[in-house]
Amino acid sequence: MRKYINVNEDYQSGYRYYLSEEIGKNFSHDFKPELTPKEMLQLGIFGGNYFTKLPNEFPHDWFENVDFAKDGLPDKNLNLFKVNASQPLQIWLAKGWINPEDPKGWFLWYCRYYLGRRISEEDARQIKRWNNMKRHISQLQNNCSPGDISCRPRQRQALLHWAYDSRDY
Repeated sequence: MRKYINVNEDYQSGYRYYLSEEIGKNFSHDFKPELTPKEMLQLGIFGGNYFTKLPNEFPHDWFENVDFAKDGLPDKNLNLFKVNASQPLQIWLAKGWINPEDPKGWFLWYCRYYLGRRISEEDARQIKRWNNMKRHISQLQNNCSPGDISCRPRQRQALLHWAYDSRDY
């Protein structure tokens, strides 16, 4: 039996997608995220403002112990590294980083990919973008003492937004 997700959220409605893989399984060979969407949300990403309320699209346990920003405004204190490392959605749109299937960008794509949705061309594009973030790991390793998570907090927070556990570098 096919499993479909019908999306009717404040960020997208009238969208439907098919889950072709088991949750958290069968990722592309060149995509090995270090964190699950649940772990990312619980650590603190996007100033608590990526989702302005609990979405029905995803498992509710992903949002246990997750703080949402008040008044819909991002709060850097809700981020793990207590800094803002996000660019406004307008910049993402201007640079062509947003696909109509995922109007909130990479993290929404990753949540849906993790659930089991596959769109081969879009998956390849997003995985390439994810792989391009590795250069920031090298910069941390070259400029920070091992274990010093206070070094380059903005870069660490940005890596966290891309499912890299920047506490490890």
